[in-house]
Amino acid sequence: MDILLALKTNAVSVVMAVLALLLLWKIRGKRNSFDRLPPGPAPNPLLGNLFQFSMKEAYKYYLELSKTYGSVVTIWLANTPVVIISGYKALKETMVGLGDEFSGRAIYPLLMKATYGYGVLSTSGHRWKEMRKFSLATMKNFGMGRRSIEERVKEEAENLVEMLKKSEGSAFNPADMLLNAVGNVICSIVFGHRFEFEDPQFKSLLRTVNTYFAILSSPLGQIYNIFPRLVSLFPGKHHQLFKDLEEAREYCKREAQARMNILDPSSPQDFIEAFLLKMNEEKDNPDTEFHFDNLVSLVWNLFSAGTETTSSTIRYALLLMMKHPDVQERVQREIDEVIGQDRWPSIEDRQNLPYTDAVIHEVQRCMDIAPIAVPHKMMCDTKYNGYVIPKGVMVFPLLSSVLIDPNLWKNPNCFDPENFLDADGRFQKNDAFVVFGMGKRACLGEALARIELFIFFTSLLQHFTFKAMVPPEELDTTSINCSFGRMPRTYECYAISKK
Repeated sequence: MDILLALKTNAVSVVMAVLALLLLWKIRGKRNSFDRLPPGPAPNPLLGNLFQFSMKEAYKYYLELSKTYGSVVTIWLANTPVVIISGYKALKETMVGLGDEFSGRAIYPLLMKATYGYGVLSTSGHRWKEMRKFSLATMKNFGMGRRSIEERVKEEAENLVEMLKKSEGSAFNPADMLLNAVGNVICSIVFGHRFEFEDPQFKSLLRTVNTYFAILSSPLGQIYNIFPRLVSLFPGKHHQLFKDLEEAREYCKREAQARMNILDPSSPQDFIEAFLLKMNEEKDNPDTEFHFDNLVSLVWNLFSAGTETTSSTIRYALLLMMKHPDVQERVQREIDEVIGQDRWPSIEDRQNLPYTDAVIHEVQRCMDIAPIAVPHKMMCDTKYNGYVIPKGVMVFPLLSSVLIDPNLWKNPNCFDPENFLDADGRFQKNDAFVVFGMGKRACLGEALARIELFIFFTSLLQHFTFKAMVPPEELDTTSINCSFGRMPRTYECYAISKK
């Protein structure tokens, strides 16, 4: 028996060794086929550069690499090459100057789980162009960037202020309230109505959005995106997330189906109805992109991205106001002088609130919510900077490298609204403000996000002073997850009414 066991063990060892050699040969062969890629650190034969950086703060490793290898660097995530592009000049030349070539979307397994390759966020080529063009036009028709959407944002800001007044005198966590307020803005566009705070369906959708981005930005999410089949074999939060995502998709599908028989071609009431009318227009086109799969994924794209990023930014803004009470006081003083207490802020007030506008922009710059944006993919073999980046290769646009460049900012390494003010105290734009991305794949909800950030932030500071439960110097403003996205810490605070 011992001999048989030994023989069996040796046989398994031999097979494993052969498989390892075959895998190594395959990886080396694959890497040899990319011999004109930009330089980078030497990879491990099997795992690439995975053990050379922390999953929690991978972008910092990428920043260090750019100092060593320049603005274009190659790393390997297992046997997959990734080209990292850093610095304003290189990003502008690639994302803008070579926008078509760099406009693909990398296959991110977690994104694919939510969208199945449909919608606008995880698609490339013709499908992406069709969905983005339709989304921009339709959201504009429903008021994005116009006064009509401003009125919806104001309504939610007023509801938010009333909710906060109920918490006065006791500590509270603003996360859910902010998520609710921002989520209802996009719901009014996508679903044609808002939800009450305690609505179970709304709470389920918001919880799924929260978990989705938390996992996307965690080490678990990064590992899953590299080894999806392997990680799927192990227990973890991702399995519940996948179930919740399916339920969210089913809800979006039910909402669409419920509208099928009540459509008014002359007056669509929301984004879903506008899409359904387009589906009817193209029902005889066998190659149309206007079908239920794209609709469901598109609705999820707009709802999830339009909720989490803006609410997290406002949450981070309040945290920074508590960390820097002198800044909060100056913002409130400016709001009192320009708006007062007898009316609600309007987007037209922005030009007369230069310091407040500078603070909002500086919050976004410091938060650096998407250090590597959403990874791109090469649409064709492309020469850049003396190298060849092959079709299909994943690309990380390192937005962080621009947002902390000492050549582009007065004080890049600390929170300082002066980064957006000129010598006379007027608001000063900066082309290096790339928080919404660059080029053809820049955030399609930028116009809406700008309105929301301004109206929500000014409304909150108009009515409340925010105070932490610890002295300002003890507040930790570092992010809890810093991979796919940077997520602000959860906290409790006091909202003290100014009246």
